Amino acid sequence: MVGAVMAMAMCVHAAPALAHAALVKTEPPRRAILAKAPAQVRLWFNEEIESAYASLVVLDTGKNPVTGVKPQLAPDDQKSIVLPLPELAPGKYSVKFRVLSLDGHVIQSSFDFTVKGKLQEK
Repeated sequence: MVGAVMAMAMCVHAAPALAHAALVKTEPPRRAILAKAPAQVRLWFNEEIESAYASLVVLDTGKNPVTGVKPQLAPDDQKSIVLPLPELAPGKYSVKFRVLSLDGHVIQSSFDFTVKGKLQEK
């Protein structure tokens, strides 16, 4: 019994070390239907990421990248990456990203958003 309790205590104590970076917020939001096109895509994670290994691309309905610009860490938040966008026409867009967390684990996923109107005013 004491051995089982100690084993459980060791697992609970080790749990924080097993945590990895996770996406916590997106701008625009996942599956958003926007009246105006966004000027950028921004992703927030729960911990810092390796900027040199960050990949973030926005694809149009033909699966073509809308910009050749590379994402950058947000100057005000080392847990966030930003991709400036050109003016986007109305339509559906896919955001694909792949980042490396500081603990060496890869986080990758994708989501869509739809633009119904024109470019957002800056």
